[in-house]
Amino acid sequence: QVQVVESGGGLVQAGGSLRLSCVASGSIFGLNRMGWYRQVPGRQRELVATITSAGSTNYADSVKGRFSISRENAKNTVHLQMNSLKPEDTAVYYCNLFQFFNDRQTWGQGTQVTVSS
Repeated sequence: QVQVVESGGGLVQAGGSLRLSCVASGSIFGLNRMGWYRQVPGRQRELVATITSAGSTNYADSVKGRFSISRENAKNTVHLQMNSLKPEDTAVYYCNLFQFFNDRQTWGQGTQVTVSS
């Protein structure tokens, strides 16, 4: 059984910063990818940023240069540093773990990020 738990959401003014963290626990083996997705009501969940256990990163164009993803492999923890936040970054942010050995993914419960103008 694998669990993913997020923390760090909240309310911030435009131009401010927030840091999200996510910890995965349970049966985690080999190469994996952890990352963040976000969703607003009425829209599909979209990629924000991902990072593999080998260190390869991927960012949505809308957050490049503002957000930075990092991870601590020994702790199965991933962080998302969000700077220069905009009102359009407001969403529920979900952490995701994808394990390549069994093609399974696990989602967290989500954390709300609200950016006021």
